[in-house]
Amino acid sequence: MHVDPDEARSAFLGQMDLLIGTAAALSDQALLAPSRCTGWTVSETLVHVHQGLQEMLLGCVTATDARPDTDAASYWRDFTPAEPAQPDIAGIQFVRRVAAAYQRPSDLLKHLTPTIDGVRAAVLTRKPSAVRFQGHVLPWGDFLATWAVELAVHHLDITTSPPHAPALRLARRTVEALAGEPLPTTWSDETAVLLGTGRETPTADQSPPAARLPVLG
Repeated sequence: MHVDPDEARSAFLGQMDLLIGTAAALSDQALLAPSRCTGWTVSETLVHVHQGLQEMLLGCVTATDARPDTDAASYWRDFTPAEPAQPDIAGIQFVRRVAAAYQRPSDLLKHLTPTIDGVRAAVLTRKPSAVRFQGHVLPWGDFLATWAVELAVHHLDITTSPPHAPALRLARRTVEALAGEPLPTTWSDETAVLLGTGRETPTADQSPPAARLPVLG
């Protein structure tokens, strides 16, 4: 699954701006509420997002002439969903401890906001070329697409408001690529992504196509 760099950049930036705007509007009490991420509150999920965007910045400055070995969908095969009985306890606890260091949950925005500003500047000024990231080489558009998907999924984790539509469509395309075939057209993009990431359990009428899901952690 390859994604045009302009399409991926637009989807990523749109979703990133929507996510930070949504997060900034949440009260401390809302930030302490459970998220859809196993073991994490909303604020803890945002700490995870912040850590991810810091790592993304490193990818933005590691251009390479090497041949890509991963695309926007196959990248996720390194992150297959964990068994429900075997969650990443160490990872969950680490993020919890970082989040607990803030006196108030909303204080994390003081760190998240400048990181987002830095990512935006890097994405807008960088010339398209392959990127080295997490042991792989991805085309620039595919790299940005993975992050549009990451942020769209976490948007669904922290709020009931819809993600940025182009990013959500990329997330559905990713789920379908990993599943090996299109999901029912009667499923909304949000339903496809929630089932495809294991955030929701399929109902009886969804079970046959949902048997292949989740495919994205």
